[in-house]
Amino acid sequence: MTNKLIAPSVLAADFANLQRDVEMINTSDADWFHIDIMDGVFVPNISFGMPVLRDIAKHAKKTIDVHLMIVDPDRYIQTFADLGSDILTVHYEACTHLHRTLQAIKSTGMKAGVALNPHTSIQLLEDVIQDIDMVCIMSVNPGFGGQSFIENTYNKVIALKELITKKGASTLIEIDGGVTNKNAKQLVEAGADVLVAGSYVFKSSDPITTIKDLKTLIN
Repeated sequence: MTNKLIAPSVLAADFANLQRDVEMINTSDADWFHIDIMDGVFVPNISFGMPVLRDIAKHAKKTIDVHLMIVDPDRYIQTFADLGSDILTVHYEACTHLHRTLQAIKSTGMKAGVALNPHTSIQLLEDVIQDIDMVCIMSVNPGFGGQSFIENTYNKVIALKELITKKGASTLIEIDGGVTNKNAKQLVEAGADVLVAGSYVFKSSDPITTIKDLKTLIN
């Protein structure tokens, strides 16, 4: 049984104290840094761009999991590789030629992820699942942190796990949005491997303990 992973979402960190929050993740039981890049076009919000990611990568001592919520992600694949991303996740809805995009990501040495919006069926990944290192299921509508969890997510995780098994793929399942101690265990039981937690971690009075408790809950 592989270890289940926690990836705190830096979008929920205190941007005025970003280095402090990066160091907190470094010293915590968290496994990855989850970094949302938004362009204000694909989603109705703008997060941070390349210089901030570069500075985070300078201090981060764990896997950097970058989630691109942008149109035409192909333009920036090499840039994100150069900035130190370990995993690059693009949205299914933003890629006209998904297979080509996945190959381009892998050619840089990064792992390739595909994110699905709440309304997008996992069956659309059937033909490419063996080329995908990780599928990120959006359990809220992408764009803003702090939203409430969409209950249908459990069904999507179960269906995705079945597809991965059927195709003999080794794809990880990541859940992004509204993850708390109330749903973490159920998500892992449904088949999730990586849980992204933003507000739940950073708005807690003791983020290190919150991460530790979440990690204990799912392993």
